[in-house]
Amino acid sequence: MEVFNTPAKIIITCNRRLSPYLQEEVEELGFKVVRPFNTGVEIKASINECIKLNLNLRAASQVLYQLRSFKASDPKELYDELVKIAWEEILPFDGYFTVTSHVHNETVTTPLFANVKVKDAIVDRIKDKKGMRPNSGPGLDKAVIHLHWMEERAEIFIDTSGETLAKHAYRKIPGKAPMLEALAYSTIAASKWDGKSPFINPMCGSGTLAIEAALIAQNRRPGLLRMNYAFMHLIGYNEEVFFQERRILKEQSDKAIMPVIVASDISAEAVEVSRQNARTAGVEHLIQFETGDFEKTTVPEEKGVIMFNPEYGERLGTHFKLEATYKRIGDFLKQSCKGYRGYIFTGNPDLAKKIGLKASRRFEFFNGKLDCRLLQYELYEGSKD
Repeated sequence: MEVFNTPAKIIITCNRRLSPYLQEEVEELGFKVVRPFNTGVEIKASINECIKLNLNLRAASQVLYQLRSFKASDPKELYDELVKIAWEEILPFDGYFTVTSHVHNETVTTPLFANVKVKDAIVDRIKDKKGMRPNSGPGLDKAVIHLHWMEERAEIFIDTSGETLAKHAYRKIPGKAPMLEALAYSTIAASKWDGKSPFINPMCGSGTLAIEAALIAQNRRPGLLRMNYAFMHLIGYNEEVFFQERRILKEQSDKAIMPVIVASDISAEAVEVSRQNARTAGVEHLIQFETGDFEKTTVPEEKGVIMFNPEYGERLGTHFKLEATYKRIGDFLKQSCKGYRGYIFTGNPDLAKKIGLKASRRFEFFNGKLDCRLLQYELYEGSKD
């Protein structure tokens, strides 16, 4: 079973509402999207092509390569179908694998039971063919097999990613209520920032938005910061393909592009966390860090994008105090950021009303399970006319 060079159905997953930004990325890499959906896109590709996807994508979570699709009414049918697959040609008999799943079948009360049936089928097949069995467990740092089982339709995938791609491997210190890297990237993609004009991020927290902006500006891809993926632990993996893709990443990044990126926070601790995360990402020198109230943030005369991700009042702070903060943000945008496009990311529509500006666009996102909006404001110089 030669999966590295054989094209098959690929499902690239992402967090809810990120699929438009994922689709843009996938198409920019030269792939044709067969079908977009709320939590991902479908394409056709080989696992060698999945290596390119894993190293490049910023909005994705997992890249899944389909092995088979079949009917399975219950766990016995699932096992009987899975044991037919030539697992001994995919997974090393002396290796390690884990099973993940998304299951909705009336005969299964817990996905963990389905995972065990998948594991049993794989181990039994390899032991029958090779006389030895691989180890298995919960770790995502080796080979990963994914089951998608809805009613009587089952699909079995190789998860070529392993650990999620939605984390970009630089945020060693998360800070309070951090924004997921894939979400931060997608909000900047939604803003259509050009990567050259100023990007201003007051209330920067752990610095994710500013760091993602710096990485976008120089076309530095997440694969430059990560050296282990699940595809590396499959039979047939050629490390030269990986290193060739990595060389392309290095060659296409442009260190000459150095836009003004400002990250400020009233908390000196948050600014230091941001600085350390930026250092890990290799972009500390691109970001101007400032400590102080957001109203004191440097706003260059050259027009660009200014983006806030203030507290929502869900986990942090008090609602009454935040009402005053949101009003001050609106006043600051109106008075100090003329000519910029302003953005506020919030999960609290009541607080958003206190901004005192009319949003020209509203982009829908989720932050975890929280329904959020990225509000866009055109900050005209003089009158709108």
